[in-house]
Amino acid sequence: MFFWLTEFSDGGDVFNLFRYITFRAGGAFATALIFGFIFGQPLIDLLRRRQGKGQPIRDDGPQSHISKAGTPTMGGLLILSALMVSTLLWARLDNPYVWIVVLVTLAFGLIGFADDYAKVTRQNTKGVSGKVRMGLGLLIAALAAYAAAQFHPDALTNKLAFPVFKDALFDIGIFFVPFGMIVIVGAANAVNLTDGLDGLAIMPVLIAGGTLGIIAYVVGNANFADYLDVHFVPGTGELLVFCSALFGAGLGFLWYNAPPAAVFMGDTGSLALGGALGAIAVCTKHEIVLAIVGGLFVVEALSVIIQVLYYKRTKRRIFLMAPIHHHFEKKGWAEPQIVIRFWIISLILAMIGLATLKVR
Repeated sequence: MFFWLTEFSDGGDVFNLFRYITFRAGGAFATALIFGFIFGQPLIDLLRRRQGKGQPIRDDGPQSHISKAGTPTMGGLLILSALMVSTLLWARLDNPYVWIVVLVTLAFGLIGFADDYAKVTRQNTKGVSGKVRMGLGLLIAALAAYAAAQFHPDALTNKLAFPVFKDALFDIGIFFVPFGMIVIVGAANAVNLTDGLDGLAIMPVLIAGGTLGIIAYVVGNANFADYLDVHFVPGTGELLVFCSALFGAGLGFLWYNAPPAAVFMGDTGSLALGGALGAIAVCTKHEIVLAIVGGLFVVEALSVIIQVLYYKRTKRRIFLMAPIHHHFEKKGWAEPQIVIRFWIISLILAMIGLATLKVR
């Protein structure tokens, strides 16, 4: 919205600042962060009054989680509110990639909200049917992947780019949409599985989101893309504004989600944020890099898949409990120890992901 202030600019005044993506990205970050600080506690108080007993705790989970009974969920509403307000204020609203990512985020947030609402009202850990959630998620992801393909340059449409190899482009044709579906839905569910400890999911999301924001800015800038030999995707630079807003909104939420958490993000937040990461990766043609940057989420999801498949085959478990962060809890690691170590791993993976921009 603020971008339109440039119409009043003569090229040398304060209004000209709004032309710069970096300036608007800084404004988006500050707006989302302040929004979170102002409205965080009132929202938590409202959720506590509305939900009563808060998020149901799994009976078969670690015993330390019993003390978390009564903590309200749906804290993702704070993240989404700050993120949407900030993005709509500071991003160019004529950019199709911004709308693709925004709509995916909101749609997955609605799925998560329905799931959280069902859990809270029924006071059990079973929310919306998994098949329903998966079906809706795949539909949303299919529409997003198809839309992204329509706006990609002709040289990149329906093609898969590989990091490190600058000329490696594989035309996967009609399979691009199914591939994009897997990326978006996979990211959404992987983040959802990671959200099991206070502060565990939000910081890796911010690290991955910040990294993807840098990537979006680089591939959306012709000069940077040419210098680094990465594929130029015009218009994706504007996603830096969204990612900056995400970073600010996430930090505002982390203020209240830090151990001991005053609120959980719930599926409202985890599905929305995961979907957003997947959509950004599809728009910027960095789907494979997302698997590196979001490697922690990949490991969390794989631990569940491996556990289920192995148990069905042998009736035995590889991990003490899945996802893998619960395995370490069962082994006696303290919750803050797990959270901080996982943050460190996320940061390392983000550095590796950024390195792929230069290593060609």
